Amino acid sequence: MKLVVVSAGLSVPSSTRLLADRLAAAVGRAAAVDAAVDAAVDVPVDVQVVELRELAVEIAHFFTNGFPGKALAAAQEAVAAADGLIVVTPVFSASYSGLFKSFFDVLDNDALVGKPVLVAATGGSARHSLVLEHALRPLFAYLRAVVVPTAVYAASEDWGAEGLEGRIERAAGELAGLMAGLMSGASGRSGAGASLPAARRGEGGGLEVVPFAEQLAALSPRR
Repeated sequence: MKLVVVSAGLSVPSSTRLLADRLAAAVGRAAAVDAAVDAAVDVPVDVQVVELRELAVEIAHFFTNGFPGKALAAAQEAVAAADGLIVVTPVFSASYSGLFKSFFDVLDNDALVGKPVLVAATGGSARHSLVLEHALRPLFAYLRAVVVPTAVYAASEDWGAEGLEGRIERAAGELAGLMAGLMSGASGRSGAGASLPAARRGEGGGLEVVPFAEQLAALSPRR
């Protein structure tokens, strides 16, 4: 399973990157537990980290010329090909950072459709924790991703305190479960056409197009 971690931390070291790394490690542990229970999902988790601070210039250029640089194009491809995402942003002005939003603005509109996403954020005060629900969750719902129920916020006082580790493990377990479910479902399908159970098949086994007029007639009330 390919897990891509998008971190919008700006400093080095970065608490945003630290939270991202802890979440990724927890997803790996949760996936190992799932694999021990169900051999059908015994696929190692391959983690790739996308540091947005390294792409800031290319993202800005993309907005003005419409073409991604080499590193940005690689990041876009990695996100599109991922089986699951962890996205972590620092909180600026009670919302996600501009760099974080800009990266998802330059993705293809369909890149995240149906993709499991774990949202997380860091901030200096616990008072901003609802940013997860009023900013990040709506953003990824709009992009038609599948956002895991548990989002993770880490304020400065959370590091080393009780509670954060539990939220990390719970959210990671939810993401690993969704990713394993997708992998298990994919292995259970027999072919490319199996995802279209309602499609009509012709005599040669190929898909047959149903005329629109015929579909409308089928929906009309019978007299």
